[in-house]
Order: sequence, then structure tokens, then C-alpha cells
Amino acid sequence: MSEHDDQERTEQPSEKRLREAREKGEVPRSRDLSGAVVVLAAVSTLLNGGEGAMQHVRRLYTMGMSYGREALFSDQLPARVLNMALHEALALFAPVAVATMVAALAAPVLLGGLNFSAEALQPKFERLDPIKGLGRIFAMRGLVELGKSLLKLLLIGAVLLMVLKNWQDDLMGTGQGEVGAGMVRAMRLLGHGALLFGSVLALIGGADALYQKFDHNKRLRMTRQELKDEAKESDGNPELKGRIRQLQFQMARKRMMQELPTADVLVTNPSHFAVALRYDEGRMGAPRVIAKGVDELALQIRLVAASHRIPTVEAPPLARALYATTQLDREIPSSLYVAVAQVLAYVFQLKQAVSRGEEPPKAPQPDVDPDLMGPYKF
Repeated sequence: MSEHDDQERTEQPSEKRLREAREKGEVPRSRDLSGAVVVLAAVSTLLNGGEGAMQHVRRLYTMGMSYGREALFSDQLPARVLNMALHEALALFAPVAVATMVAALAAPVLLGGLNFSAEALQPKFERLDPIKGLGRIFAMRGLVELGKSLLKLLLIGAVLLMVLKNWQDDLMGTGQGEVGAGMVRAMRLLGHGALLFGSVLALIGGADALYQKFDHNKRLRMTRQELKDEAKESDGNPELKGRIRQLQFQMARKRMMQELPTADVLVTNPSHFAVALRYDEGRMGAPRVIAKGVDELALQIRLVAASHRIPTVEAPPLARALYATTQLDREIPSSLYVAVAQVLAYVFQLKQAVSRGEEPPKAPQPDVDPDLMGPYKF
């Protein structure tokens, strides 16, 4: 990838790119933040259970100084001492082990969330290439990691020197006075020092978490062309979608023209709108629109209807209302029942008059609610 390509990656990653990265196991992770959480969990557990921990330490310390004469000459003494020491050590470190285990599992969730990727577990042999490995070491990310490690070393070293300098008298005082008091003081100093050490790690981990999140987002940035290509891939090519819509329209129009000869009546505007209706009392609950159109399509509908001698009724309000309210091959709404019934009754009377050679009846002009015409009201 060229430097020019990197400079063009100014767009934020899309949801699809972020989702694909998570599927590959590429989520922001911070080892420093995880380490800080583990240390703070261990220190907090030790400080909260300090009294109980002291009892276990005291028993471990005095275990080798409380044997009678018979125990000293018994061949079971080493096994008994080892068993007691293991029990005390387990009771001392079990809470800390559980706390650190839970913290180690929960810490990654704080930054990248819970994520499991089977693809990330697959071996990638290209990582064993020494040349590429040297390239990664001397790449920008490698230099950044080196700088972070040196910075951590300096901060932790400075804190350690500060602790040793300010607590020198207290550390020397742990060896004076009673053994129990010295142990309590030593444990307290150790706990406070570990807490301070953990706090420094937390500061480093927080800063590293922000950097890792920024770096992860930067590596997933996209160019504008990539965004356009992804949009085409997700939504489909606009030209192809337009072609599909055109074919669908042509097929629907062809089916409509094939159904048009079966219409019972054609309601027109008279020139801009044309709606063909069919009603089968035995199969339909209400009259159904089988063809409709405006302008050029309306003209074609009128020509086909005339060639098949379908009765035509000029009722502009009704034609507009039918066009606006009823989809193709759907029954008319109940609000137009009365108006359409008048038209169908006229068609029936017209056929009767023609068959008898009588004068045709007067065409109806049904009343229609203007709101039913929708955008075609005017």
C-alpha cells in the first residue's frame, strides 16, 4: 500500500468493516490496561483480607518452631509440615488467584468488548517469515511500542525510587521491636507500595487504551472510493437496480394489458387518467382495478379498451380517486363503493339498452370526496 493511499484514508470505518474486523478477531486490546486491572484486583484482595492473610503468614512463620521431641524424631514430620504449609499457602493465595483470574478474563472486555473469533485461532504461517518479522519490528508500530516500553520503565522506576526514598525509615523499622508488629508493618508497607504501583500501571493502561482505540480506528479507516464500492456491494449497483425496476415495470405493464380485455368498465378523466375495473360477484368481494395509467399509458389503455368495446365512463373525480387510492390488482376501498356501484349500474343498463335497441341511459357523475384524490385533487 503506497503512502498516497494511506493519506487518502480519511473516512471513518463503516459498520460493515468494523463487523468484519471483529469476525477476524481484530478488536482494540491493551496489555497494559489488562495488567493494571489484574494488579489492582490482586492488591485490593490482599488489602481487604489483610487480617486473615496475616494469620496465615504467622502460622507459616511459626510452623517450624513449634515441634515437640516426639515430632522431631518422627519420620512423618516432613510430610505433615509440607501438608500444613500447602494448606496455609492455598488459603493465603486462593482469593488472590481467583481475583486475578476474574480480572484477567474481564479486563479485555473493558476496551474491545466480548469477542470470540475462530478465524483468529487459525495458524498464519506468514507470521513466521523472519524478513516480515524484522519489518514489523522496525515499522512505526514497533517503534511506538518500544517508546511505550521505555516510558513505562522510566515511570515505574521513578515511582520505585520515590517509594524507597520516602519509606526508608519505615522499611528499616520493620526489623525492630516485636516480630508480630514488624510483620504487620511490613505487610502494610508492601500493600501500600503495591497499590501505588498498581495505580501507576492504571494510568499507563488508561493512556494505552486510548491509544489502542485510536490506532485500531486509524488502521480501519477507508478511502472514499472504498466507501462507494462498499455501498454498491451492500445496496447493489444503482444501474443494475434501475434496469431491474424497468424490467419489472415492463412485465407488470404487459400483464396489465393482457388483463385489460376482461374489464367491465373503463373510468377516464377523460384524457389524463384511465382506470379499468372488473367485478365478479361470485369471486370478488368488491370491484378490482386491473389496469390504470396516466397520460401516454392512459391513452394506450383507452385504445385497447376501445378495440375490445369496453364501456367507457367519463368521471374525472372518480378516475382520480381510483388512481390515487387503489393499487393494481387490488379491490377498491369501501369509501368508493357507492360511486363505483353507480358506474356499474350504468354499464348494465347500457348493455340492456343496446341489446333492445333502446336509447342509452345518461352517464352518471358520481360524487367523490376530494380528499380521496390525494395529490391529484386539482
